[in-house]
Parts: sequence; structure tokens; C-alpha cells
Amino acid sequence: MLTKLKEFDFTLLITPLILSGFGVVMIYSASMVLAIVEGYESNHYLLRQLQWFAIGLFGFLFATFFPYKKYQKLIKLIVLGVILLLLAVRFFGYSAGNAKSWINIGPINLQPSEFAKLGIIMYLASVYSKKQAYINNFNRGVLPPLILTGFILALIVAQPDIGTAAIIFLIACTVIFSSGIRFKHLFILVAIGLLLLAIAVPNMVTDERISRFTGAYAPFESPHLDGYQLIQSYVAIGVGGVTGEGLGQGVQKLGYLFGPHTDFIMAVIAEELGFLGVIIVIGALAIIVLRGIFISRKCKDSFGALLALGISSMVGIQTFINLGSASGILPITGVTLPFVSYGGSSLLILLVSMGVLNNIAMNVKKQEREPVPAMKQDIPNNPFIKGGTRWSS
Repeated sequence: MLTKLKEFDFTLLITPLILSGFGVVMIYSASMVLAIVEGYESNHYLLRQLQWFAIGLFGFLFATFFPYKKYQKLIKLIVLGVILLLLAVRFFGYSAGNAKSWINIGPINLQPSEFAKLGIIMYLASVYSKKQAYINNFNRGVLPPLILTGFILALIVAQPDIGTAAIIFLIACTVIFSSGIRFKHLFILVAIGLLLLAIAVPNMVTDERISRFTGAYAPFESPHLDGYQLIQSYVAIGVGGVTGEGLGQGVQKLGYLFGPHTDFIMAVIAEELGFLGVIIVIGALAIIVLRGIFISRKCKDSFGALLALGISSMVGIQTFINLGSASGILPITGVTLPFVSYGGSSLLILLVSMGVLNNIAMNVKKQEREPVPAMKQDIPNNPFIKGGTRWSS
């Protein structure tokens, strides 16, 4: 037991759990009045998030001790499970927030697109780690995995859940770029992506999506319509100042700010805990991302390195999109703030991902303690370190 404790990466053990616990507190503060207005008890959203936190904690512990290399043997089942869940949404799901993204499994509501994030990371990490010998061959080494990735993205866009699809697309780009493909092939992929986007955009443009852009970049031109949500977010951020109004003392959550416990929870944090609270949350998320990148560089096998980087990019990209929406840098997308916003499926997948990342970190520590044969010291199988094709020193 003492040996196992020494192998733990306590940064990745403590930081996500503290953030999740903090999120539970802020969800209660942001949602207690909303819950009463909706006809529930004031602790309705608190109790539901606590239930998911308990499930997520179990998933975190399981993933921490489950050897990450075994996911490669299970990758076909993982991908099949993701596709079946997304197809189930298509035929049996229900709509909320203008998107058909959820399914009911007994008393549990699931958002399969959240599971697709981790599934895509594992799939691409597994496939591209096996293709390292011919990664410079575009048709054989780069293109085939993108067909399945594109199919999964199409299922998510069809819901429509553009925010989650954008996150998965950016995660996939990060993993693909880091796998060591040639820059020439990268430009080809970018060109193909832009072409597909140009074809899809005319069919995706709706009045609602246009309003998200006008609300983000010209909110004061329609303060009572498209720009209302962002202006209320600005008010919450501005009122909070440096130290905030005090936990539970915010006003914008009292019917002025829509979804204060979900994608705009940072506005509530800014109002109640001020700039200091915002910096602490962003700092904790940055620690997780940077720690994951550090582990990816230390990992000696390509699968673990790509998997760690994919998980880190998921947290970083999702954080950026959420904060960008709350601050007007990006259009409002409905993307949650990792670990902090209300959302059971999101919290579950994030905690499981942290468990996987912790297992990779434990394996790295174990490898560092083991003597390395002299002939193998200069032959690392990691595309991020010397001898690889990306991030080489």
C-alpha cells in the first residue's frame, strides 16, 4: 500500500477532487433559487451533482488502478459503445436546450457526446501509436482513422451539439498533430476541413446561431434580446471586483442570468468570489493541463503519451471555450466549465479521465525507478521527446 501511495501523482489526485468539490458548492449557490422557481427543493441540483460526484469518484479510483495499456485491447468495444450511444440519441433521445443530446437509461440521464470525447482520445491515441512506423504515409498512416472520427463528429453535429463537436474536433487535431505527421499532410487536412466546413455552413446557418454571434460581438446593439445573456455576465463579473460580494450573495443568479449553474457558472464565481476566485479556478485547471503535458513528455510509449496529451487538451480546450463564451471572446456554445459546472455526464468523464491520467503518471514513476538497459536508453518510443517526430529537442 505504501508503495502504491508513493506512485500516486498527488497533483492529479487532489486538484480535480478539490475543483469538483468546489463546483458542488458553487452549483448549490447558483441554483438554489432557480430550483425553487422550477418547483424543486432548493438543494435539488446539489443532490444530483453529489450523486454524480460519488459515481465519478468510483470511476476515478477504478481508472487510477486500471492499467491504461489495456485500453488498446478494448478500443474496438469502446468505439462501438460510443457509436451505439450516439445512434441511440438519434432514435431514442430527448431534446433540451434546442439539442437532442440526451438519453434516459432508467433514472439516469446521459449525454453520450461527453463519452465520445474520451472515446475519440483513446481511439486516436491507440491507432496513431500503432502507425508510428509509417506515420509519414498519408493514405495508410493518417487518413483511415479520420473517416471514423468524421462519422462520430457528424452524429454529434446532427443533434445539433456544435460546442461539443468543436471540442472533439480540436482534441483530434491536437492528437493528430502530436502523433508526428508531416506538416504537408497537416496542411492537406486543414484544407479538407475548410472545404467540408464551407459545404456544411450554408445548411447550418439558422437565426438562432446568427444571434449567438451578434450576441457575442455586438451585445449592446440588442441588450434585451441577443446580447442579454452576455451583458448579465458582464454585470456579474464587474460587480464582483477583486474579492466578490461573498459566497451566496450574488444577485445575477436570481433570474437575471440564464443557466447560472451550468455554462455561466464562472460569472457567478466572479460575482461572489471576485477576481481572486476566478484566478484560483483558472489556476487549478491550468495545473491539471500543464501536469498532463509534463506526463505526456515523460511517458516512454506513444500510446500513453498521446493519451495523456489528449486528456490534457480536452480540459484545456473545454475551459477556453467556456470562458470565451462567458467573456464574449467566443459565441455562447453551452459548453460546461470542467469539474465546476453542473452536469453529471461531464463530471463523470472528466473524473474518469483524471484517473486514466493518474495511471499513466504512476506508470511513468514506476518506469523511472526501473533500470533501463544501456542499448535502449537512446531509443524512446515517444513522439514528444528526442528521437520522435514532434516537440523534439
